[in-house]
Amino acid sequence: MKELIPIGLFQKGQVKYFRRDFIKNIFLSLLGLFSIGGVSMSLMKNENKKFKKIKFSYKVNDKHWVGDGFYVHGLLRPSDELNKFISPFILMDYASPKEFSKTTQRRGVGEHPHRGFETVTLAYQGEIEHRDSSGGGGVITAGGVQWMTAGSGVVHDEFHSGQFSSTGGIFEMVQLWVNLPKKDKMTKPKYQGLSDGDIPKVKIAQSSSLRVIAGEFDGVKGPSSTFTPINMYDLTSESGDKINLKLQDGSNTILLIMSGQVELLGQTYDEQNVVIFEREGEELELVISKNFKGLILNGEPIDEPMVAHGPFVMNTKQEIIEAINDFQAGKMGRL
Repeated sequence: MKELIPIGLFQKGQVKYFRRDFIKNIFLSLLGLFSIGGVSMSLMKNENKKFKKIKFSYKVNDKHWVGDGFYVHGLLRPSDELNKFISPFILMDYASPKEFSKTTQRRGVGEHPHRGFETVTLAYQGEIEHRDSSGGGGVITAGGVQWMTAGSGVVHDEFHSGQFSSTGGIFEMVQLWVNLPKKDKMTKPKYQGLSDGDIPKVKIAQSSSLRVIAGEFDGVKGPSSTFTPINMYDLTSESGDKINLKLQDGSNTILLIMSGQVELLGQTYDEQNVVIFEREGEELELVISKNFKGLILNGEPIDEPMVAHGPFVMNTKQEIIEAINDFQAGKMGRL
């Protein structure tokens, strides 16, 4: 991951004190009377607390190949610095739009194992074919989502679909790793395949809409089954809007901007920017541009020890060793 940019408490020009008012303001604040523009400081604090502040914002311009079918920006990776603010999400790769020529060969990632978490693949353009050792699988077409619970362990592979490979075209997708709590890490593997038509779409402003992939928005529930409270939204706008989203205080929130721009708390962020918010606060106010497309991830943190090693995410190093041994012994199955 490239540079992480902490957002400071004060930015240049945000707060300005005049010397002649400094002593007066301190004295009045001790009496609870300090005001700016007729609004008491105590009210301003309450107002500020309702908005989630930005903790990190960054871009990862470099791309790398995962297998020979996924050319991705590695946007989230487990680290001591990030884990507290991104849990239950562990990893995010974004394959920004790329044109592939037609071919008779299979492009993608061959057989490999997972244990202790879930993989979520969102197809925006192109098609992905999946199969796993628990019997799950299928083709994810544009607008579709694959939600695979590795749980106690599966082996799977992922390739461009035969149809997409035969014609070629633009390919765009996001893949996420979502952590499981300790009590569910050895749950039975499960596969959820969702088409675009399975995912409800809610109009939220004049030209903007939100797809509820998981969780709930304004009484509309997403179709994905999750082990911990998670909201996952696709946000799009044709001509731009100002919108407010209500979220749970104490939850973690991540925004990936795939196209267009968004203004947050007076700062502008453009495409391929990742914005990670503080846990405190229960509202996001976004001014989004025309032709905007973004992914919003929000969830209740899993505040447990986490050890991530290769394709396994467990709570202890010993559990990682056990996962490796079980895979090598064939206990996760074969394709």
